[in-house]
Amino acid sequence: MKSITQLNKQISDCRACSRLVEWREQVAGEKRAMYKDHDYWGRAVPGFGDPDARILIVGLAPAAHGANRTGRMFTGDRSGDWLYGALHRAGLANQSDSTGLNDGLKIHDTYITAIVRCAPPANKPTTEERNNCLPFFKEDLCLLNKVNVLIALGSFAWDGCLRILSEEGHVVKPKPKFGHLAESEVGPYTMIGSYHPSQQNTFTGKLTQPMFDKVFKLAKKRAGIS
Repeated sequence: MKSITQLNKQISDCRACSRLVEWREQVAGEKRAMYKDHDYWGRAVPGFGDPDARILIVGLAPAAHGANRTGRMFTGDRSGDWLYGALHRAGLANQSDSTGLNDGLKIHDTYITAIVRCAPPANKPTTEERNNCLPFFKEDLCLLNKVNVLIALGSFAWDGCLRILSEEGHVVKPKPKFGHLAESEVGPYTMIGSYHPSQQNTFTGKLTQPMFDKVFKLAKKRAGIS
């Protein structure tokens, strides 16, 4: 069996989806003005965190000028500020800042991944692109064998998790519905839903800091983390 390090290298080297490869590289070449001096990652983004994690956080896809720039999930954008801030308050991260690969950030009992590993145009991957990437998520679950809680950030991640768990024989009927703080037992996992910490949700107040903190408090309880 490959290691998580080997899997992450395989992810970083992936060029399976021509549309995503073209877009991620275009963004990395054109850059955003405020990052004109940055060397963009411009590749598929591997997972990040503690290989002995009991909590697995699942996002949608890397942001064009966030993880596609920095090379680390939820790093370098406002969504990441919210996520790592919440992890720090929950005692799962050593700091709340997440700016780049060499910023000293460490998280424990937690691992962060996504359903799609390349930044998609308009943040909307196609069904085919999702399906091409899902095997990587399946391998994450296999290698992170201490995980017992999945936090799905948004309905796209929720549905992706259920799809892979169903393929593994963990079928729940009727299909669990996504919602903030929705909770469902699926095979050996507790799935918890959370609104995605996108600016669309945080700027409008659909997701507040106390609401987000409740997600991680519940996840720690279900994972058996004191």
